[in-house]
Amino acid sequence: MGQLPIVAIVGRPNVGKSTLFNRITHSRRSIVGNEPGITRDRIYAEAEWLGKRFELVDTGGMLVGESAEIPAKIVAQARQALDQAALVILVVDGRSELTAPDIELAGLLRRTGKPLVLAVNKIETDAALVSATESYRLGIDRVIPVSAEHGRGVDDLLDCVTALIPEAAETAPAATASEIAVAIIGRPNVGKSTLLNQLTGDERAIVSETPGTTRDAVDTVVERDGAVYRLVDTAGIRRKGKTKLMAEKLSVVMARRHIRLSDIALLLIDATEGLTAPDATIGGYAHEAGKSVIVLVNKWDSVKDRRAASEELRNQAARRLKFLDYAPVLFISAKSGLGMSRVFPEIRKIAQARQRHIPTAELNRFLHSVDLERASTPASRKKKIYYMTQAASAPPRFILFTDKPGPLHFSFERYLVNQLRRKF
Repeated sequence: MGQLPIVAIVGRPNVGKSTLFNRITHSRRSIVGNEPGITRDRIYAEAEWLGKRFELVDTGGMLVGESAEIPAKIVAQARQALDQAALVILVVDGRSELTAPDIELAGLLRRTGKPLVLAVNKIETDAALVSATESYRLGIDRVIPVSAEHGRGVDDLLDCVTALIPEAAETAPAATASEIAVAIIGRPNVGKSTLLNQLTGDERAIVSETPGTTRDAVDTVVERDGAVYRLVDTAGIRRKGKTKLMAEKLSVVMARRHIRLSDIALLLIDATEGLTAPDATIGGYAHEAGKSVIVLVNKWDSVKDRRAASEELRNQAARRLKFLDYAPVLFISAKSGLGMSRVFPEIRKIAQARQRHIPTAELNRFLHSVDLERASTPASRKKKIYYMTQAASAPPRFILFTDKPGPLHFSFERYLVNQLRRKF
């Protein structure tokens, strides 16, 4: 990501930054809605226009001088994007008059001395072009009317942006190493954003005591010991009845989508609260999607009697996470770094196991060595297995050839899966 020039999209809340970001990147990477302040962290994606590649970053709505915790942290995140950027796109709402935040932000951006392009958004018709002329008051030379929602003027904007990108950066090579996609999942306020920041060594995500701070999925690419990881901090998933705002509903949908797109899920649990029913539900999402899972018990440094707490957590896991009994459990503190040295090695170990392919001959030797009669299967549902083979990896998939059609009895399937895990 650092090899490509970075183009930052900034502006006050609800001017259409995320819509423009999604339009340019041809994705639904950023959540879009009518509620202001949906985007809070920095969202990155690669974009290309006429053969020129660059990294586009969507930032939260900036209100310069705001002292409240979340708006102030949004501004801090956006300022980091500005520091990295080779070029800045300031977005304003062309359907309304310029506001004080627009003027303050334009002044701040001019003082950076970086190439600056003004995108006057929500200009859907020729008649609306008249309102765009007021934007020249901001003192920015390059003014381009656009409609991010309908695509009008976006090609002109991209022509202007790519013309200003440094020539040396345009030829940056694409990364060739295969990435291990890792989703950080869990309930709100269990420390997912803190974990992302600890793993990346950077303040990539806003951290706050306020539950539900993360709404978009925040991702970043890091390299450790020759392996490349794409880490995704997803929004906290809460029960449907507790999710009321449109932005929260969308963020939960996006979180489940990122679980499906990942290879490995880090299920984060709050050690001070224990393993709850919602934790088990979230773990179930990853398990059902065929993802490898690592259970991380966070805030372990806040636990006084760790031996008793560990025993209690294992008892809770036996009851509520029985379907994840194969998943390793690590006790960590994302805040202090306790136990964090074990996380990347464990991810890599599991990624390698996930890719493993077992030869058919070895599988059939295993099949003949297993006492299949031990599985508590009703006599009417018993099947004779002739042989088995592995059809795919990541996750591993196996095909069994039997004497009767139809699915295996659940108890027989569970027994066979457990034996496969134990052996391989």
